[in-house]
Amino acid sequence: MLVEVYSDIACPWCYVGKRRFEKALAEFAGADAIEVVYRPYQLDPTTPEQAAPLSEHLAAKFGADALPAMHARLNEVGMGEGISFDFDKALSANTFTGHRLLWHALDAYGRDTQAALKDRLLKAYFSEGANVGDHAQLVDAAVEAGMDRDRTAAFLASDAGVEETRREIDEARQIGVTAVPTFVFAGKWAVQGAQETETFARVLAQVTEQVAAEAPAAAEAAKPGEAGDDCADGACAV
Repeated sequence: MLVEVYSDIACPWCYVGKRRFEKALAEFAGADAIEVVYRPYQLDPTTPEQAAPLSEHLAAKFGADALPAMHARLNEVGMGEGISFDFDKALSANTFTGHRLLWHALDAYGRDTQAALKDRLLKAYFSEGANVGDHAQLVDAAVEAGMDRDRTAAFLASDAGVEETRREIDEARQIGVTAVPTFVFAGKWAVQGAQETETFARVLAQVTEQVAAEAPAAAEAAKPGEAGDDCADGACAV
């Protein structure tokens, strides 16, 4: 069964959701039959290419007074998932090139390498203050994920994957994804947000049973597009 995860590198709840889903999958008896791929989504496609302090970007979007509570909540959740957020160090940068590299990782190396690169980019963005729009830093992240340095550099220097990545971002909006992370199971059932590990475990079991029985009824799950405010608990919305 294919699980497509729509997420953005610049989404903290996508980082949390990835960890929780992977925990559920690691404990799931039918994990060998699950194929996970990461699809691109940009919360803010207009973010400048040049990196700037994330705190400035968030303050302009939500108001400086709202940030302490937001960050405290994410720090608390992150600690429970083994994630160390550093919002003072984090840099805001356009994530399109990072998504293009993730497309390349899947196309040239496969799902495991793409998942490793996704984790590496999330950590770089939220914990290390890296610029995920910088080619040199992206190459370093790719190498750590098991990709070839020269091949990756040549890919980023070309236009390869640009049209494909744009098309996948457009397709996400066409199917109704308006907040991330959104997990789409077997192309039919969607779960939105960084659900608890136990919730993901139940969904995996329910949907696997549905697919095996070829039943038309969907497993109980939230539909894409039902999120509330931007980066509310569990999901980031446009």
